[in-house]
Amino acid sequence: MPGAPRREQLSNAVRGLVALLLALAALCAMPPRASAQATHIAAALVAERAVAAPGQTIRLAVTMQPDTGWHGYWLNGGDAGFAMQFKWALPPAAKIGEVRYPVPETLLINGLMNHVYEHNYALLMPFTLPADARAGETLAVSAEADWLACTDEICVPENGRLATTIRVGAPSAWDPRFDGWLARLPAPLPEPVRYAADSKTLRFAIPIPAALELGAPHLFVRTDGVAAYASEQRFARKGDLLLVELGRAEGAQEAVAGPVDAVLRYGEGDGLTIRAEPGAVPAGGTLLAGADKGALDLAGFLAILGGALLGGLVLNVMPCVFPILSLKALSLAKVNAAASKARADGLAYTAGVVLACLALGGLMLGLRAAGAEIGWAFQLQEPLVVAALLLLAVAITANFVGVFEVPVMASGEGTSERGAFATGLLAAFVATPCTGPFMAAAMGAALILPPVAALAVFAALGLGLALPFLALGFSPALRRMLPRPGPWMEWFRKAMAVPMALTALALLWLAWRLGGAEFALACAAMLLMLVGVLVAIGRAQRRGRRATPRAAPALAALVLLGALVLPRLAEAPAAAAAAASAQLLGTKPFTLAALETARDSGRPVFVYFTADWCLTCKVNEVAAIEREGTRAAFTRARVQVLRGDWTRRDPVITRFLEAHGAAGVPLYLWYAPGGSEAKVLPQVLTPALLEASANQG
Repeated sequence: MPGAPRREQLSNAVRGLVALLLALAALCAMPPRASAQATHIAAALVAERAVAAPGQTIRLAVTMQPDTGWHGYWLNGGDAGFAMQFKWALPPAAKIGEVRYPVPETLLINGLMNHVYEHNYALLMPFTLPADARAGETLAVSAEADWLACTDEICVPENGRLATTIRVGAPSAWDPRFDGWLARLPAPLPEPVRYAADSKTLRFAIPIPAALELGAPHLFVRTDGVAAYASEQRFARKGDLLLVELGRAEGAQEAVAGPVDAVLRYGEGDGLTIRAEPGAVPAGGTLLAGADKGALDLAGFLAILGGALLGGLVLNVMPCVFPILSLKALSLAKVNAAASKARADGLAYTAGVVLACLALGGLMLGLRAAGAEIGWAFQLQEPLVVAALLLLAVAITANFVGVFEVPVMASGEGTSERGAFATGLLAAFVATPCTGPFMAAAMGAALILPPVAALAVFAALGLGLALPFLALGFSPALRRMLPRPGPWMEWFRKAMAVPMALTALALLWLAWRLGGAEFALACAAMLLMLVGVLVAIGRAQRRGRRATPRAAPALAALVLLGALVLPRLAEAPAAAAAAASAQLLGTKPFTLAALETARDSGRPVFVYFTADWCLTCKVNEVAAIEREGTRAAFTRARVQVLRGDWTRRDPVITRFLEAHGAAGVPLYLWYAPGGSEAKVLPQVLTPALLEASANQG
């Protein structure tokens, strides 16, 4: 048939055209090979240590650096996008673990929800060296990686070969960048999470402290096919439960098989990894107004205020506060003050204390808002502040023993509301070297509360500190219980110099720990000069002369000398502050890497955070931690002990404390073998508690 060859030619031409189009489509679909010029997200493989021991587990990081306007994707990319894919080439017998992603961000484009990173980020994974690796050997680790780089308009598949090397030998120092990368990973939530599902909604009950501020919360569901990623998420509070409701994926069945994995974002870069099991989810709750602020549960907030009040009250028995409070109280008895005068003094003293606490708390919140990684008692991490407190403690001690007189510390007829206010300021200021029970939890909550609520917590702390003197001012019955004036009061005043002198010695030791031996010697020299000036002031006062004209230049010269000399000596970090003080338990310094390694060992882990200026910490260490009985119990249970020293500012420890709801030290954590998360131990430890924890594993 004459038309047959023509039809066959046409058919061949069509098939050829189709094949050509398919080939072109396949070519276009192939991701270009990654290079510095071709990729919009630069990727690199980094090892946390350049040298590691045979069999040691270290971390690898894949660093991702998107170009401006581009983004990468989370483990579950959402409605579009996909996670990074790896094909590893490892040395024989080496192992690599699960890839961990930082907390992602949301990006809604044309009704599609994307889980993305629009900034530099890093993926982390554990890597175990071969146990039979030889010292001096260099191990090559590489991967063929595929990832997706997108803007709001286009997406480009990219790939490349990522490679690094690790030398076998004595472990080297680890890359400090891993501190920041680890801090951005979502923390596991230890409490059980429940979820309930029907054909339209997915509801979660997540245990979260009622007072936690949930800045722009979002639940990123990792388990695929169960949630509509772009659906509205509704958050409600019911006590210490956060109730989350979101829509189901289109066509989803009512039943959901097995657990649902997700990450709850509750702040900027902060998140919790959860694994929810099917179970009962309560109804109701207080609906959060918008997704930018969390709701404060009234009962929880009142409990926080109560903790701050008790913490301030306990501060009154600390050696740095009790002498001032005692002498101020006895001043009322000495002058036999009228009821109106006593009330005025009590109110003025309280105003001074509360104002000082508000100022300190406001300064801390302001510095944190500006990006500083600080917590409660941050000022005691600064050598110059400790030097100022040291000089103040010595001056108060000299006043107590009668070297000279200070009007605001006077206990006679000169007592006035202005003097009471100044004494309140002084009491709050000298209280800063002391920490006590109940304070850590309240201060930790203050860091995550809205600013007004946080300042209310600091005010409650000040009210607790001022409460004893305030009660004396308003209660004639309490004032009648004060001992009658007599010669014994002068003896009592001198006796109160003893705890203040001990406080000064502790501050001098802390100055050595923070700034080193030269800094401490310079502080001691300034103390001798200060005492000389105070002796001269006292002599002038006893002769009835005004001491101010002669003392002012000497004090100004002393301050100027300190301002010129001390900062230079304090600039160099002190090696003494980094030394571990407890060797009885085989303690190792805390790092995030050391904690992960210890937990991976299958042994119980006890982690405690302390500081040289924390009195409660030191009491616990002497009374419970550094004891022979504790050592024996820990040895039997093979407990690994890590010690976090927060004497000097440490952003990694600060973030770790905040992640566990603490604004300061002490913090004691117990990790059972195979446990998902830490058990927080009480702030007041006993040997029996630690031994029981070790026996339970």
